[in-house]
Amino acid sequence: MRQFTTGDLNKQVGDVTDAAAREPVVLTKHRKPRFVLMSYEYYERMRTGGDPRTAHRVSDMPEEHKELFAAAIDRLARGEGYDDVP
Repeated sequence: MRQFTTGDLNKQVGDVTDAAAREPVVLTKHRKPRFVLMSYEYYERMRTGGDPRTAHRVSDMPEEHKELFAAAIDRLARGEGYDDVP
């Protein structure tokens, strides 16, 4: 998570808000975290619990996901990137 000072917010509002559009950013004051700035969409997902992502333990992972995961690991082991077509 990126950090900016409250002074940065005053001087570089465009840079700070651009960063907050991508992910929440921490605003510090006197070197201590004081605020978090985030996009409204991110806030709504947090507030409503509408984030569709799910975390699984590997042992509890659905079989379909295990296969996709194993295939992705194999591709990375061969030096292929995330955007490469398998």
